[in-house]
Amino acid sequence: MLESYVTPILMSYVNRYIKNLKPSDLQLSLWGGDVVLSKLELKLDVLEQELKLPFTFLSGHIHELRIHVPWTKLGSEPVVITINTMECILKLKDGIQDDHESCGSNSTNRSTAENTKSSIKPRRIQQAAPTDPDLPPGYVQSLIRRVVNNVNIVINNLILKYVEDDIVLSVNITSAECYTVGELWDRAFMDISATDLVLRKVINFSDCTVCLDKRNASGKIEFYQDPLLYKCSFRTRLHFTYDNLNSKMPSVIKIHTLVESLKLSITDQQLPMFIRIMQLGIALYYGEIGNFKEGEIEDLTCHNKDMLGNITGSEDETRIDMQYPAQYKGQELYSQQDEEQPQGWVSWAWSFVPAIVSYDDGEEDFVGNDPASTMHQQKAQTLKDPIVSVGFYCTKATVTFKLTEMQAESSYYSPQKVKSKEVLCWEQEGTTVEALMMGEPFFDCQIGFVGCRAMCLKGIMGVKDFEENMNRSETEACFFICGDNLSTKGFTYLTNSLFDYRSPENNGTRAEFILDSTHHKETYTEIAGMQRFGAFYMDYLYTMENTSGKGSTNQQDFSSGKSEDLGTVQEKSTKSLVIGPLDFRLDSSAVHRILKMIVCALEHEYEPYSRLKSDIKDENETILNPEEVAFLEEYIPTRHTSVTLLKCTCTISMAEFNLLDHLLPVIMGEKNSSNFMNTTNFQSLRPLPSIRILVDKINLEHSVPMYAEQLVHVVSSLTQPSDNLLHYCYVHCYLKIFGFQAGLTSLDCSGSYCLPVPIIPSFSAALYGKLLKLPTCWTKRSQIAITEGIFELPNLTIQATRAQTLLLQAIYQSWSHLGNVSSSAVIEALINEIFLSIGVKSKNPLPTLEGSIQNAELKYCSTSLVKCASGTMGSIKICAKAPVDSGKEKLIPLLQGPSDTKDLHSTKWLNESRKPESLLAPDLMAFTIQVPQYIDYCHNSGAVLLCSIQGLAVNIDPILYTWLIYQPQKRTSRHMQQQPVVAVPLVMPVCRRKEDEVSIGSAPLAKQQSYQASEYASSPVKTKTVTESRPLSVPVKAMLNISESCRSPEERMKEFIGIVWNAVKHLTLQLEVQSCCVFIPNDSLPSPSTIVSGDIPGTVRSWYHGQTSMPGTLVLCLPQIKIISAGHKYMEPLQEIPFVIPRPILEEGDAFPWTISLHNFSIYTLLGKQVTLCLVEPMGCTSTLAVTSQKLLATGPDTRHSFVVCLHVDLESLEIKCSNPQVQLFYELTDTMNKVWNKIQKRGNLNLSSTSPETMAGPVPASPVRSSIGTAPPDTSTCSPSADIGTTTEGDSIQAGEESPFSDSVTLEQTTSNIGGTSGRVSLWMQWVLPKITIKLFAPDPENKGTEVCMVSELEDLSASIDVQDVYTKVKCKIESFNIDHYRSRQLQNF
Repeated sequence: MLESYVTPILMSYVNRYIKNLKPSDLQLSLWGGDVVLSKLELKLDVLEQELKLPFTFLSGHIHELRIHVPWTKLGSEPVVITINTMECILKLKDGIQDDHESCGSNSTNRSTAENTKSSIKPRRIQQAAPTDPDLPPGYVQSLIRRVVNNVNIVINNLILKYVEDDIVLSVNITSAECYTVGELWDRAFMDISATDLVLRKVINFSDCTVCLDKRNASGKIEFYQDPLLYKCSFRTRLHFTYDNLNSKMPSVIKIHTLVESLKLSITDQQLPMFIRIMQLGIALYYGEIGNFKEGEIEDLTCHNKDMLGNITGSEDETRIDMQYPAQYKGQELYSQQDEEQPQGWVSWAWSFVPAIVSYDDGEEDFVGNDPASTMHQQKAQTLKDPIVSVGFYCTKATVTFKLTEMQAESSYYSPQKVKSKEVLCWEQEGTTVEALMMGEPFFDCQIGFVGCRAMCLKGIMGVKDFEENMNRSETEACFFICGDNLSTKGFTYLTNSLFDYRSPENNGTRAEFILDSTHHKETYTEIAGMQRFGAFYMDYLYTMENTSGKGSTNQQDFSSGKSEDLGTVQEKSTKSLVIGPLDFRLDSSAVHRILKMIVCALEHEYEPYSRLKSDIKDENETILNPEEVAFLEEYIPTRHTSVTLLKCTCTISMAEFNLLDHLLPVIMGEKNSSNFMNTTNFQSLRPLPSIRILVDKINLEHSVPMYAEQLVHVVSSLTQPSDNLLHYCYVHCYLKIFGFQAGLTSLDCSGSYCLPVPIIPSFSAALYGKLLKLPTCWTKRSQIAITEGIFELPNLTIQATRAQTLLLQAIYQSWSHLGNVSSSAVIEALINEIFLSIGVKSKNPLPTLEGSIQNAELKYCSTSLVKCASGTMGSIKICAKAPVDSGKEKLIPLLQGPSDTKDLHSTKWLNESRKPESLLAPDLMAFTIQVPQYIDYCHNSGAVLLCSIQGLAVNIDPILYTWLIYQPQKRTSRHMQQQPVVAVPLVMPVCRRKEDEVSIGSAPLAKQQSYQASEYASSPVKTKTVTESRPLSVPVKAMLNISESCRSPEERMKEFIGIVWNAVKHLTLQLEVQSCCVFIPNDSLPSPSTIVSGDIPGTVRSWYHGQTSMPGTLVLCLPQIKIISAGHKYMEPLQEIPFVIPRPILEEGDAFPWTISLHNFSIYTLLGKQVTLCLVEPMGCTSTLAVTSQKLLATGPDTRHSFVVCLHVDLESLEIKCSNPQVQLFYELTDTMNKVWNKIQKRGNLNLSSTSPETMAGPVPASPVRSSIGTAPPDTSTCSPSADIGTTTEGDSIQAGEESPFSDSVTLEQTTSNIGGTSGRVSLWMQWVLPKITIKLFAPDPENKGTEVCMVSELEDLSASIDVQDVYTKVKCKIESFNIDHYRSRQLQNF
């Protein structure tokens, strides 16, 4: 009786998935109460169709299937289905990676699905035919529901394998059991009742093992890797809430899984395969594989083909699809969902919901309903979607990264074994992954964890830095810490889950869900997320809203699918990530391990799942009508991502060992170097200097259009797209950094850091960038910006003593292998100087240099034709803080800009009142530069440079010399003797040659010696010695450098002129530089406390008037400069970019002649007791520079130019005065500078010699190169000083002309005659006109005290010209008059 109802249900399921079953046999044994079926084959095609995944089943079989039906106690005991050993092997469908085969086959897929469905349905109805009049239909229905609700399913030994390329992923679950439970989650026989419309189930998985192995070409696995996951057990709770007793589908479904301990292990060979599996998951989600189409799809090619090619229906429907497939797409999926159309990820997950929670699609057929009404009911059901909450919770997870090596067994024939060694471990506590969805319109995923840390284990690359015998502490091993631990945070990660005893479900109430995007964002803020988790929180929300006003998101009627409703769907996607307070330590151990992981990940390249399409426009471009454009203006779906880092600390230590030259080339894409073995003993360096960086907050926001391809095709076809539409065609990125600061710290022997010494005080900055999507669609619009960027820096200050900069330099060199790494004694001395013990006073405290810039802003923009940049810098200040005995600091300004230097050329300003710098002063610098993308483009308007620089005041104070010549005092301390020099052999090059080893012996810094050899081989000073004794062991690179440095200065000059000409031939130039005034005092000039911080002229003036003895000061007032190219009218230097200039330069050379004017150049001296003596009276000049060029017929491969350069200079009268005190001051200043220069050079030489002591003392040097470093004197015979500096160009010769018009004629003649030879001719014509030179020399009269003598020489109307041609050089000089007079001053009177 009951059998006739229950048997068909069980039969339909078994028969649906298992091949070759005889229904009659099954029926007979079922009625006996127990069925045992062996060696069953699964119907793979049915499974594939039901799963709707882009996978093919290669095989699938069940070893044994048992069904136990307790007919006598059917109302109180569960039906038990047991599967013993089930194995399935899957692979990706063929052709998916090549051409997305599913693109054109939606209709066929759909029809086959329908056929299968219809073929299954009638069979069920036939089976359900026998109805018994004795049993009322309601009773049967409730009994069947009880039976189905309490079915127990047990699977023993489930094996799933996935194969792709060389990857074999296998999942083995020893046993999985699903059963119904009561309120306290204990096993029970339950049913839903009118009072309690709830059903609970539990699934327990025990001993889950996941293996990831590599197979060879023949498909065999040669070496088995360690399992990814070994014998992990977890439990899942399912909670279904129904609206009423007759509901087919629950209204709320909760599926939550808890794992107490998850231990993952990844070897270097598994890492690329693991990344590949992750990529597969992402590609599945975004529908890049197979025929998924859901709201969140990156890659819509297939969709386009469907939309643009095969849409049948009215014309306007097609047009709207073209305009925006997305709008239509959401609808289409929705309305056809019940036809089993291939869908997106969420829809796919959706298709399982009935399978999990319901017993049969056509259950009502059994009680005689006709199939048509059932179909209708199903359709109605689909529209009312249940709320599904899926959660995964993990108390503690660890991921261990291992390196493997092959190990041969003792006998010759035995197979090789793989031995793995742990190097890195990641621990994570309190992990939560929760997804909440309701049909297509709402999907939300939240991920978070309470705390995590990363640790170094064992050794890396032969360096045994964390082996057990090293006795290193756990704090030293831990290099990354983020968030809290569970003991302090509690079990907040389980909040509102089925495992939380406080959750509504565990207290008999219905849970409330937030399914509205605005309410969701208000509730789940960053603060709320961090309160719950602490280390990391991510919230990903995707909504599809209906804005037509026909109802809220929850009840939409999508089934109509009429064209007028298509525009009402609005899609939104937002991701927000928050990372809590984190501490990241980058020392040698951590950096080498991280980079080794990256190298391992790059070892195997796989074909990408979704190949990027070329940005080719479709031929059948459709034009939109105005209504459609207006509709598009209203709403464009975007994906928005926001990442926030809170309280980030990063510590970069000095490298204790450095083997990066074996890792970085691989990461940069070069071939892997041969395997090396480094077997050195690791010795930790303590104290270990480090740079500590703290950031209060970093915020990154990124937005991108959801359907970029369609949008760009549409907008680029419009004649005049609006700014709003254009805005959405870009990817936008904002980066904001708050409270960034950096300092120096040091790690001591006890493993704790000392208080950081600030180097960069706290500052903030912002960066914005945008990038045009599919730029090839915009080729006809040359004015549209392809990339754009803005950088803003309100203020930045850097402060350091010389000792601090030397320590920073040592840290940098330890990582970069450049230059000499300082010896540990020097580092020890620097650390002692910088980090003084509390309460200890330094004998001679060091001055600190502090520089700050304010209000810097930079804009960059590039279009298809030009690249341009513009920017401003508000001000710059540099000052020195010198400690005074009283304990206070005195402030000495060294550079200040902008500074009002208009009147500083004459000495009058000293006696006038000086206005303080106003806050409204103009920016120190403003510039705009625009360069064409293609230099030789015919319609090119040439480059433009507009720049203006305000006045600068510079004070070259002796404290600057004190700062520069500091040298660390080496102190011998017991601590240093105990601990030998830094990890000596680690810095050696790994592939040394034998003779190097012999000569080096126990040299502490062998590596640096060999580096020095190649460094110095390439420097011009040493060229001669290196080339004379050319050793065999010099690296090839060094030899190339030598040959380069042997080129003659003339050759370099020709090349330089060619480069400069190419840069300026199309250049429109406008340059304004205000006067720069340089004060060079003989002794320090601290700023008095009355002066506003750092006004240099104000400081000098107050000393001049008020202080008792002003030190002698030389004042050099540089001229203000204006350069403007021909035909250019003055423009504001700061322009909106890109911009157009009124008169573009089309022909090369049209920008000439340039007009160059210099004004108010003067030199004077300030001596004590308010004495001012002038050296050079204020003067200036106006000059014109013209350059023309012709291409010569090229005999060689490169075309050569002939240049004609004309320079005409009109000088103003020049008056020079000189007296004894001035000469004395001048001598003192030059003497001081000379001594400082010698000290700095001497220190440089000391550094060199100290790094190669063996070489100098030893009898035979290892190689001639090395000997030449330490012993040979610097030989400058091959390089004349003029060649080093570069011979005077036109700009320099003006300055020379001011002093003396003849000074440069000789070198000009030499240089230019040499230029003529091989790379084209240069003709030069220069002319100077000087009305008058007066030189006055003053001296005290030795005979009569109190009187002075003066000698005056005057020279009038000087004109000089130089004409340099290929065949001759002509110099003309004309002087009208010249006379010398001698004067003596009378007592108390003038001369």
